[in-house]
Amino acid sequence: MNVINALNWRYSVKSFSEQKLQQWQLRELLEATRLSPSSYGLQPYKVIVIESKSVRQRLLPFAYGQEQVIKSSHLLVFAARTDIGSHLVSDYIQEASKNNDTSSESLTSFAAMAEKALETMNTKEGLHWAQQQAFIALGNLLTSAAMMKIDTCPIGGFDAQEFDAILNLTANNLASTVICPIGIRDPNDKYSQRRKVRFDHQHLVMEI
Repeated sequence: MNVINALNWRYSVKSFSEQKLQQWQLRELLEATRLSPSSYGLQPYKVIVIESKSVRQRLLPFAYGQEQVIKSSHLLVFAARTDIGSHLVSDYIQEASKNNDTSSESLTSFAAMAEKALETMNTKEGLHWAQQQAFIALGNLLTSAAMMKIDTCPIGGFDAQEFDAILNLTANNLASTVICPIGIRDPNDKYSQRRKVRFDHQHLVMEI
């Protein structure tokens, strides 16, 4: 699908059908998300895929009753890493060295630059930075899903602390940042028939 057509097609689904995504669709969408850009390439977040209805039923009250959480095919939770430090750079250098068949020594300058940037952040700043990267990945997922005719509904209104507790995220150095039910829209969802409302080019874009 043409990207502009895809973005006009998508909307934040309010009512999902009972149709489940096929495994290949889920895998491809997650692969597109994995390929998202991030600062220094460090990807300081994880994507938790929740299919279990019982888990989602526990989460539902802390998403303020938004039924997309439980009635979608899957619920995705983007969780930022809270353990920001030089080990992220070390892990990346190992991957870069392996994937590009080069020595880690050749990446010393890059590693030093990235480590220095992370060292300047306190805990709060590090979490904020990681959350920003998670939102970049979310944006890429939304566009990729639209191209694949997979429906989404990004949700920022939820009790992150309760999600963290139920999913045991804090113990794994993670903090839930944004959630996104995915699946196939209910054809009777009235919101699917509404025209998309966006400000026009002149309102949005400044050219200097």
